[in-house]
Amino acid sequence: MAQAVVDTSRTEQQLVVFDLASEAYGVDIGAVREIIRLQDITRVPRTPDFVEGVINLRGKVIPVVDLRKRFMLPVAEQNDDNRIVVVDIGGQDIGVVVDAVTEVLRILSDSVEPPSSVITTADSDYLMGICKMESRLIILLDLERVLSEDEKSLLAEAAENS
Repeated sequence: MAQAVVDTSRTEQQLVVFDLASEAYGVDIGAVREIIRLQDITRVPRTPDFVEGVINLRGKVIPVVDLRKRFMLPVAEQNDDNRIVVVDIGGQDIGVVVDAVTEVLRILSDSVEPPSSVITTADSDYLMGICKMESRLIILLDLERVLSEDEKSLLAEAAENS
């Protein structure tokens, strides 16, 4: 009996696309819990520079990370387009501050190229690939790898102690 051949190169993926320092980034929509407006963030002492603090989201304390600072990009003035994207990283809800959320997009997996070895280092294993669109490129992030295990533990502690 012949086995059916499945063309996995044509599978679809849904992304939440956001801007960060004039570049487009995408994350799998399955990891995104919600997108909220920027709100007052309570600073937590003795946390890494990229940790903005914590917010109270419907009675739950959520740590908030500034992705610009995490990726060592220039810090920009906050504006009305800024959003906090609440994502699930390792079973923990974490807010990430982005410049703007621009769209939800369906892409075909064959439009994604792995990141070049020229741009990847041990510190950039969170890069999943680059999605080639007609007029632009979208950098795909693996949110599970944006933070180290130690940093995830530190954020969990900050949320618990607030």
